[in-house]
Amino acid sequence: MNFTSTQVRDSSKRRMVPLRYVLTPIAIILVAILILTLATVLAPKPAKKNQVFKAPLVEVMPLEYRDITFRIASQGSVVPRTETRLVSEVSGLITQVADHFLVGGFFRKGEVLLSIDDISYKVALQQARSRLETAEASLIEEQARVEQAEDEWLLTGKSLKDAPAMALRLPNLKKAKAELAAARANVAEAEVKLVRTKIVAPYDAMLKAKKVDIGQYVTTGSELATTFAVDYAEVRLPVKQKDIEFLNLPRINQGAGQGLAVELYYQLAGKTYRWPGVVTRYEGVVDSASRVHYVVAQLDDPYNVLNADSRDEIRVGTFVKASIQGRKISDVVAIPRSALHGADQIYLAGDDNALSMQKINILRSDLDYVYTRDKLDTGLRLVLTNLDAAVEGMALRIFGEENERLARDKSAATPAQNSQASF
Repeated sequence: MNFTSTQVRDSSKRRMVPLRYVLTPIAIILVAILILTLATVLAPKPAKKNQVFKAPLVEVMPLEYRDITFRIASQGSVVPRTETRLVSEVSGLITQVADHFLVGGFFRKGEVLLSIDDISYKVALQQARSRLETAEASLIEEQARVEQAEDEWLLTGKSLKDAPAMALRLPNLKKAKAELAAARANVAEAEVKLVRTKIVAPYDAMLKAKKVDIGQYVTTGSELATTFAVDYAEVRLPVKQKDIEFLNLPRINQGAGQGLAVELYYQLAGKTYRWPGVVTRYEGVVDSASRVHYVVAQLDDPYNVLNADSRDEIRVGTFVKASIQGRKISDVVAIPRSALHGADQIYLAGDDNALSMQKINILRSDLDYVYTRDKLDTGLRLVLTNLDAAVEGMALRIFGEENERLARDKSAATPAQNSQASF
């Protein structure tokens, strides 16, 4: 029992804490709060400033109507205007070929590409000429006999009109004339065959394919080579349906084209090569699959071998881009693509620098501009700056006008500062 009482007294002593340890922290906190409150109340309040809305600064350009000649873009491959497969019209052994009878070799019109053994054709020509001389002699002899027959018939005292054909040997004369004509035809045929033993270029040509060589025997109809003309080349250019109205295309019954200028070009190793050309004809048919039209551009002397000037050559098969001169359209406004918002909306600034939002009808577009013939107020200015939150009628600051205003304010402030300094 005594042991329990002692434990209770010891526990009571441990739980008793001096009062000053509790009140001192509380007093410190209260004093800090009081000081902070007094400092807040007694501190000077900041002056209120009026909130000023600053209009966005934009760049503008005037709206100008002018005449524009559009250029239509297209592309195609360079092809020869004529390509020919040369075949032999005679048989024989090839005895000679030209030194440049090679793929890529150039031949002038009439130049010999290769020769076929002509000895048998020379013999045939000589024989034909002999038969011709025989036929000529036979005709002279028969004409003499006819004259003699006429004289004999006249001795009878009768008119030549009454003489039968056989008495005057007229059938024999007609036969002699026919044999002479046949002999002349045989000579002409033999001469042609002899000439055809020399295979010549039918035009200024380049050899595309070589099928035979010296020592080879060819027969009539054997393919010898393939050539193509180099006086001019052609490029077949597709034109979209929407671009046709911007071209002055010739009618199919007009023959030659209207001379539309076209520039052909391609890029290689960072360099652009250009050649002038002319649209010579319009094919007049719409492709059923792609729904495009085709015009044909002509490019003179593509290999630069006929005139030999300083321009670059353009080879057959080259893929080129084309820029075709179109029609001149009047009263058109060119709008930079950067000033177009959405599909067809532009921003305009009036004299009061208020924003006006307007939709336009686009006549045509390219990489840099869109074009319209809408009647826009030329007193308005086109806004070039992109606005994040554009609202109809919002105030704008114009870039050039803002700089002028700042300059005027600065010049107005400078005399006042100078007068204060002198005082």
